[in-house]
Amino acid sequence: MKNTIMNLKNKPLTQMLALTGTLALLTACSTEASTTTVSSDVSTTEATVESTLMSDSSYSESNSTAITFSDQTITVDGSGAAADGSILTITQPGTYILSGTLSEGQVRVETVDEADVQIVLDGATITNSTGAAIYVKSANSATITLAEGTTNTLSDGETYTFEDSEDEPDATLFSKSDLILNGTGTLVIDANYAHAIKGKDDVTIAEGTYEITSVGDAIKGRDSLFISSGTFTIVAGADGLQSTNEEEEGKGILTIESGTFTITAAADGIQAATNLQILGGDFTITTGGGSANSSTTSEAWGTWGAPTEEAATTTTEETTSAKGLKATGSLAISGGTFVLDTSDDALHTNDTIQITGGDFTIASGDDGIHADNTVTIDDGTIDINQSYEGIEATEITLNGGDIALTTSDDGINAAGGNDASAVSGRPGENTFTSTAEGAGLLTINGGTLVANASGDGLDSNGSIEMNDGTVVVNGPTDSMNGTLDYDSTFNINGGTLIGVGSSGMAMSPSSTSTQSFLFTSSIPLAADEAIQITGPDGEVILTFEASTTAQSLVFSSPELVNGSAYTITTGGTVSGDSATGIYEDTSFSGGSSTVEISATTESSGGQMGGMPSGGFAK
Repeated sequence: MKNTIMNLKNKPLTQMLALTGTLALLTACSTEASTTTVSSDVSTTEATVESTLMSDSSYSESNSTAITFSDQTITVDGSGAAADGSILTITQPGTYILSGTLSEGQVRVETVDEADVQIVLDGATITNSTGAAIYVKSANSATITLAEGTTNTLSDGETYTFEDSEDEPDATLFSKSDLILNGTGTLVIDANYAHAIKGKDDVTIAEGTYEITSVGDAIKGRDSLFISSGTFTIVAGADGLQSTNEEEEGKGILTIESGTFTITAAADGIQAATNLQILGGDFTITTGGGSANSSTTSEAWGTWGAPTEEAATTTTEETTSAKGLKATGSLAISGGTFVLDTSDDALHTNDTIQITGGDFTIASGDDGIHADNTVTIDDGTIDINQSYEGIEATEITLNGGDIALTTSDDGINAAGGNDASAVSGRPGENTFTSTAEGAGLLTINGGTLVANASGDGLDSNGSIEMNDGTVVVNGPTDSMNGTLDYDSTFNINGGTLIGVGSSGMAMSPSSTSTQSFLFTSSIPLAADEAIQITGPDGEVILTFEASTTAQSLVFSSPELVNGSAYTITTGGTVSGDSATGIYEDTSFSGGSSTVEISATTESSGGQMGGMPSGGFAK
């Protein structure tokens, strides 16, 4: 069966869904097809239908044109293509099977009437030292199929020779038309001029193994980049994966359904010009030399942290963005495993981030998760083991998930406006352009959060609302920060909160809270010492082991009774291990100091908070 390539460009959703009626016929001879469940989300539905159709990599040798390479000689067996020296030009629709080694030459697609073309790489090696190895100049769509069990190689040189004063093609595999890559074989690309794979319309990768080394971007789709599966090993001198069209509505989207991605990029790992959606996959991404290469260790990030006199005389220049996952619009993640080591933000968007699932291990030289507008976390496991600030946005909502943060500044920072580091990529005290006076809202409705913060633990330039969940804050230890820091109110209405830190800026929840809390700024606590809180009848309310020295404690739980007296015993030890520091049914021994305080809803503690919106975010 000869492969059928369908053009999905500009088709409305209803038409795309109607195509599923012919799906069995299209994929009957396919080696593999996507079986992703169709979601109610429109973009997900479109992507699912498209990936299923595009994964059909079948072809018939008897109905194809065979192309054989030998050094700089090209042999054509069939119609639709012709060789001119070491240049192969495909002019007709159909399937073309390429094999052998073309040591210096090019495969060019220039079809009449913008036809569909399938190129099967069946153990093919193509090298062009002065231009693209494969150049799709005119076609409706071009499908590159990697034949099962084969390894195929494309490479170019450091300089290109262009036609008619043009500046493209500028990639080893370059297409002016829709580009589809499928098949279960392997494609190796050595891109020495600019980029490895670039499409000026939509780029779809349905399957295959890709080993890419590029001096520039590895894979670029202008209008969109959609990946349904595959294995990708990428070393890029710029971005790993990228979509670029930010001018046209509905364009510039980057979607990943699944796959295995190992990306080492000098710039961003995955960047979408508009929206980035990840449904699943395994991602190991290192950007900008990793988290160790932050502004404190690399001059490439500018003058942050430099002596005052040096900073005053140095002109600030825009630096390369080196973020892990980046979008200008929305960034939505519903599943996958992510190991991110980034010199800049690990997750970044100029709009909104929504996480509904996934397993994240993050080390960042700047923020772990940053959005200019909103961050919403519904589920997932998020371990930010190194960052400047853990989670940062104007509004942050935690509905679920297991979150652990280790930060050199704030654990969570709800501050108003856009982050200046979105442009320059430098970490540090990020300057915000405020959208409203007192902007900033942190809402906690569920899940588990453990923050080990050198700056403020929970920080809002506006308010904090906690309705459910478990929150543990260790730190800070210096007197210029606090476990809690808010400018308006902190209403605790449910859930369990335990925070220990320094006393200089210690704050309690607000008097408008509906759940009682305990607050003191005069407890002696060393790192790794245990605390036990007991009730009026000696019942154990909380056993907790802090990871930092502290003088202040704030605790709230549904078990507290307003007006009742509770005893806080510090300096003890506990047995066993706890991921949160909170222990259930464990032995507590020792204890050198006790403090008796009453549960209340009356606010106390310092109210200095942070600087107003529009200044340095705390």
